[in-house]
Amino acid sequence: MANVSVYNTDGQEVGKIDLNDAVFGVEVNEHLVHMAVVAQLANKRQGTQKAKTRSEVSGGGRKPWRQKGTGHARQGSTRAPQWKGGGVVFAPTPRDYTITLNRKEKRLALKSALTSRVQENKFIVVDDFGMDEIKTKKMASTLKNLKVEKALVVASEGESNTILSARNIAGVKTASPKTINVYDILKYNTVVASKAAVATIEEVYA
Repeated sequence: MANVSVYNTDGQEVGKIDLNDAVFGVEVNEHLVHMAVVAQLANKRQGTQKAKTRSEVSGGGRKPWRQKGTGHARQGSTRAPQWKGGGVVFAPTPRDYTITLNRKEKRLALKSALTSRVQENKFIVVDDFGMDEIKTKKMASTLKNLKVEKALVVASEGESNTILSARNIAGVKTASPKTINVYDILKYNTVVASKAAVATIEEVYA
C-alpha cells in the first residue's frame, strides 16, 4: 500500500496517509494513458474549419480566353486554384474528431496517471487548506511553502474557498475529485490534494 506524507499549510509534515492501491497503486499502462490524452485533446476540437474548393467558389463558369493563339497558358476557369480568388486545393471541410474510449479504459488511464504521480513523489497531500475566506495571497503562500509552482490543486466540493482562492494563480489549475482528468494530471508538475479530496477520489474510482 502506497504511503505518502501529509503536510500543513506551512509546508511541515504532520503525518502519513495510506493510499488505496486500487487507485494509487495500479500497474501503469502507458498505452492507455496516451490514448486518453489523445482522445481528450481530439474531443476538444470544434471541427468547424471550412474552405471552398473550385467547385464551390462562385463564378468562373466561362473560359477566360480561347485555347490557342493568345500566347497565354491555357485556362479553363478563373476559379482554378492557381488564380487569385480561386478555390482551395483539398480544402478542409467540417468533421467530427471525436475519439471514444470505453469506461474501463478511461478509469484505468486515470488510475495509471495518479499512480505515476505517487511513484514520482509528485503527489502532495495537505491536511487542510484552511481557507475560511477567499484569499489568493494565502493560497499562493501555501503553495510556496509546499515548494510547488505548476500544480493541479484538487479540493473536495466542500472546499469551494480553496478552489476560488487558487483559480487566479499563474501556473495553477483547480479541480474537484470528480472532474480530474489524465491530461491535467500529466500537464502540471505536481498534484496537490486535500485529505478530503483523496478520500473522495478513492471512494469514486476504487
